[in-house]
Amino acid sequence: MNRFKKNNPKERLMNKIINELKEHAPFTAVATILALIATFILSQFISYNSSENIFDSLHLAHILFSAFATTTVFYHNKKSIKSAILIGITGSIIIGSLSDVFLPTLGTLIFGIKTHLHFPLIEKPILVLLSSLIGANLGILVKKTKLPHTFHVFISIFASLFYLISFSNINTLIDYLISIIIVFFSVLIPCCLSDIVYPNLFIKKTN
Repeated sequence: MNRFKKNNPKERLMNKIINELKEHAPFTAVATILALIATFILSQFISYNSSENIFDSLHLAHILFSAFATTTVFYHNKKSIKSAILIGITGSIIIGSLSDVFLPTLGTLIFGIKTHLHFPLIEKPILVLLSSLIGANLGILVKKTKLPHTFHVFISIFASLFYLISFSNINTLIDYLISIIIVFFSVLIPCCLSDIVYPNLFIKKTN
């Protein structure tokens, strides 16, 4: 019985998720604080339109690295190029939008901060799809997971921050402190879902 539990795929996946969350939580927290300081300083010297453009660029970069990491994880376990690219594209767009747009918006609603919804997939669908496609193909070619996953988390932090700065009424010190909480949860859970849970769900189905 103990042996069965030890080799149970669901249990192994759950343990992997917990370990990833534990490993990335301190990095995400520290990186969020440092990114917030850098973003706050930078925001004092740029216009609203510039900050919106910066968010769009960061979101596209996030989609690219997310597709890269997700595709690599899937392709490492299942040598199907078409399936790997499809998983990379869908995972990066769905979870990237969740991390950069919907969770930050939900966080501001919870804390009573006024936010304007900006959804790049609707407003700039071709660029979003192109970014995910490039990332997925790079994931097939490069076949490395650690570096893209690190960049994935790091870029996601800045994307979420610039979303809040560009489309939310963030003005006071308290608002910026609240932003740390919002960004932390907006980044940590979706990134692990994208790079670990999402591809592994389909690996099991296609094996």
